[in-house]
Amino acid sequence: MKKFFSILFICVSLFFLASCDSPADLVSENLSQEADQFKILRKIVFYNGITDAYMFAMEGYCSIMADVYDNQLEVTCKVGEDEYEKHFLGLSDNVTYFVLQLETANVSEFHYKVYLRPETLIPDIEVQTDNQNGN
Repeated sequence: MKKFFSILFICVSLFFLASCDSPADLVSENLSQEADQFKILRKIVFYNGITDAYMFAMEGYCSIMADVYDNQLEVTCKVGEDEYEKHFLGLSDNVTYFVLQLETANVSEFHYKVYLRPETLIPDIEVQTDNQNGN
C-alpha cells in the first residue's frame, strides 16, 4: 500500500509540474512520450560533417536515447507485433544525426499522459501450498 501512495504522489507531482510548462514544452514532452511508446513514425539520418554526405538513414517507429557517456545514439525500433530491435550508433566530432518526424501526431497541450506498467505496481506474488493432507 505504501508503494501505491508513493506512485500516486509522483503522478500528482507530475500533474502540478506540468501546469508550470508552456504549451510548447508540454506538446514536445507528449510527442516524446508517444515516440517512446512506438506511436510516432521517424526517420533518423546520420550525417558526416567533413564530407557533407549522408552516411545512412533509419525509418520506422523508433525511440531514441542519446548516451553521452558512451558517445552514441541508442535506437530501439518496433519491427513487428511485440518484436523490437535495438541499435547503437556511434557519434564523433564529425558525425552527427538528426531525427525527422514523418507524420503528424494528435497530442494534447493540456495534460500529460502517464504510462504505468502494472508489473511495477503489483509485486510478484509466489503462492505455495502444502499438499500433504490432500488439501
